[in-house]
Amino acid sequence: MKQMNAARRQAHWDLRAAGNFMAGGTGCGLVLAAVVAALAGAGVPRLALLVAAACVGFGLLLVWLEIGKPWRALHVFFHPHTSWMTREGILAGPLLASCALGAWTGHALWLVPAAGFAGGFLYAQARILRAARAIPAWSHPRIVPLIVATGVAEGFGAYVALAAAFGGPESLPALVAALAIVAGVTREVVREVYRRALVAARAPQPTLEWFVRPEVHVLRALRVLSVLLLALGLATEVRWALAAGGVLAVLGGWGLKGVLVTRAAYTRGAMIPHAPTRGRSQARSVTN
Repeated sequence: MKQMNAARRQAHWDLRAAGNFMAGGTGCGLVLAAVVAALAGAGVPRLALLVAAACVGFGLLLVWLEIGKPWRALHVFFHPHTSWMTREGILAGPLLASCALGAWTGHALWLVPAAGFAGGFLYAQARILRAARAIPAWSHPRIVPLIVATGVAEGFGAYVALAAAFGGPESLPALVAALAIVAGVTREVVREVYRRALVAARAPQPTLEWFVRPEVHVLRALRVLSVLLLALGLATEVRWALAAGGVLAVLGGWGLKGVLVTRAAYTRGAMIPHAPTRGRSQARSVTN
C-alpha cells in the first residue's frame, strides 16, 4: 500500500481536550478505588469522593472552554443514540450528584450508583477516541482498554496518595494499595500491546515515532517508578513512598494521555493499495 500524501497532526483538540481525559479518567478511577476501600473497611472516603467530583467537573469545564461557541454546549445532549460524547455528558450529572451525596451523607449506599456512573463515564471517554476514524492512534480498538486501564491506575494511585497524605492508617487498606500496583502494571502491559498493534496496523510513521522519543521514555520511567514506590510502601508501610508512588501514577497517566491526544494524533493520509499501470498488463487484466 502506497501513501500519497504526508500524514498531518490533528489541530482541533488541544491540551484542554486532553485535560478532560486526564481529569475525568482520574476522577472515575478514584470513585472505583473509593468503593473498593469502603468494601475493605475504610468507611465512606468523603475526601476521595469530593476530589473525584472536582476532577470530573474540572475536565468538563476544560472541554466547555475549548468549544468555539460555549453557549451551544447543550447541543451535546441531542444525540445519545449515536454520540459517545453525548453519553459522557449524560452520565456526568448523575456521577457528580452521587459523589456529592455520598460525601455529604456518608452513606455507603451512594457508592453503588457512583461506581456505575464512573465506569460508564470512563468507558464513554474511551469510545470517544475510538470513534475518531480519521486518526489511527485513536481509532484502533486497543485504545479502549488503554484509556480504561490508565484511568483505573490513575484513580487508585490518587486514592493511595490522598489516604497516605491526609488519612489515618485505617483509611488505606492494604487491598487498595495492592490493586494500585496491579493497575499500574496492567497499564504498562496494555500500553505495550497497544503500541505493537499500531505497528502491525501500519499507523502513520510520525505516530510511531512518538513511542521512541526521549520524553515518552521519561514518562514511562515515572510510571514504572510509581509501581516500585507503591510496592515499597506496601511492604514497609512507609507513607511517603505510598504518597509519592500514587502521585507519580497520576502524573504518568496524564502524560500518556497528553501525548496520545495532542502529539501522536496524526491522520493517515490518502493511500492506494496498488500503483496504477498502463500498457499491455492493463489490457490483459481488462480482457480477463
